[in-house]
Amino acid sequence: MSSEDTGRLIYLVILACVVGFWFFVQNRDSLNKKLQQASVWGLIFVGTIAGFGLWGDIRQNSAYIASVDAEAGSITVPRARDGHYYLTLKLNDKPVRFVIDTGASDMVLRREDAEAAGIDLAAISFHRSAMTANGAVRVAPVTLDSVAIGDITDRNVRASVNDGVMDSSLLGMSYLQRYSRIEIAGGKLVLTR
Repeated sequence: MSSEDTGRLIYLVILACVVGFWFFVQNRDSLNKKLQQASVWGLIFVGTIAGFGLWGDIRQNSAYIASVDAEAGSITVPRARDGHYYLTLKLNDKPVRFVIDTGASDMVLRREDAEAAGIDLAAISFHRSAMTANGAVRVAPVTLDSVAIGDITDRNVRASVNDGVMDSSLLGMSYLQRYSRIEIAGGKLVLTR
């Protein structure tokens, strides 16, 4: 918690104490009924604060969900607030979140995402290297049995597992080239088969 957040919290606690003291002084005669009313208002206050605190997460989770049109063979991905495009694919029936990276030549998995997809990290060999913005890293080539989003499924997809630290798995060109068209316009990225 930053010093600014601490200051705000102290201010709110002092304000609540002053209002509470005033409330009890003004309503000494019917204290039991007033306590019930105060507890209801307290719950409303806590619920409102929780709603404001969670609003960013609720908005982020609902506003940035890709839509899949299986008949047209297209996926529409809205741009997130950070300017990136994120897409959750099912790797071997396990959901993995990717950042779409047209500058990456391969589909690159974080170690955690590879394990979630059922890849045994002890059984693969990190014998290749790849150049990243942070320098050379060791990678292990793997083949995913299935990669799916909605009704669009690809089989035997090549990917790499990164031995370094990554914030997110990368959806690079080895997967994106399966689409005949990649279009970015109006805050949306559209992949079309």
